[in-house]
Amino acid sequence: MEDRVDILLVEDNPSDAELTLRALKKNNIASKILVVTDGAMALDFIFHTGAYAGRGPKNYPRIILLDLKMPKVNGIEVIRKIKSDKNTKSIPIVVLTSSEEEKDVTESYALGVNSYIVKPVEFDKLTKVVADVGLYWLLLNKSPVV
Repeated sequence: MEDRVDILLVEDNPSDAELTLRALKKNNIASKILVVTDGAMALDFIFHTGAYAGRGPKNYPRIILLDLKMPKVNGIEVIRKIKSDKNTKSIPIVVLTSSEEEKDVTESYALGVNSYIVKPVEFDKLTKVVADVGLYWLLLNKSPVV
């Protein structure tokens, strides 16, 4: 099992996950991407529990791309847990979701997300959005070492 990933993609829709992966790969954004399909798996990965209990300590992704509407544990709860822990609160979280609900936007920012992006429906627009997100957060942005 690979310990270090650049991007943790948390997406329960296989089509959206595949489109996002294709966009990232097409633009050579990141070589190490892990896709998990629900919030519980994301928390297991971040906090080294469950299937990820053997991961090295403090091997966090450089960025989390997070859908909000997911089974088991929703994205809002994932944000709440990650941003309330002193060891993980500085991991950048970009919400990448189809939800345009003002409540979701407001709550996400109140909990500490770094960006909130509504997924475009068209593949070309999604590819550009994902490429821009990846370029900014992985190449331009200077994050603290966590």
